[in-house]
Amino acid sequence: MAGVLALPSLSLLQALLCLGSGPAHAGSQLEEPLIDSVRSALSAAIHNSAPPAPEFRDPQERVNYQGWFNAMRLRLKSRRPEVDDWQDFLQTVWYESKRAGLDVSLVLGLIQVESNFRKHAVSSAGARGYMQVMPFWVRLIGEGDESVLFRLQANLRFGCVILRHYLDREQGDTFMALGRYNGSRGQRSYPDAVLAAQRNWHYPL
Repeated sequence: MAGVLALPSLSLLQALLCLGSGPAHAGSQLEEPLIDSVRSALSAAIHNSAPPAPEFRDPQERVNYQGWFNAMRLRLKSRRPEVDDWQDFLQTVWYESKRAGLDVSLVLGLIQVESNFRKHAVSSAGARGYMQVMPFWVRLIGEGDESVLFRLQANLRFGCVILRHYLDREQGDTFMALGRYNGSRGQRSYPDAVLAAQRNWHYPL
């Protein structure tokens, strides 16, 4: 499995940063101007095109993953019984979470709050897809085609890279990073909702 994304540290970021399916629960991430060094690091993280195939160092890791996968599929099926197969979604959310150095239960909790696991969700602010990514990110660090945010891996890739970026800016403070992700930094309602939802997706690995 690939390691944590090599995004800039908090001190470097502070020095470098210049300052559907119906409605979804999302705020409006703030578009902050990025100088070239930060933009390049985030863009490189987005454009690594490795397929979302989990890799395991030993057989026990594979067993643990399969247990997690089976448990999560049952939980998702109970919430969204109209969806026949969650295999691609779960494999991709596992891969992208681990790739970005994120707790997969946190990512699932965020997706639950943001889109309730709806691939084509669009918020009143224009955020799109499972992780409700604002289209300006495609212009800032992508290739400008907003339609990619309705593609499974692209949406999860953008969302996980952005959340990792905010966690680094907030020195690992999950509460503050979640607020920044939602555009409500310092307010309790959104981080509290995601952290509460995260408990639905805990699994002992």
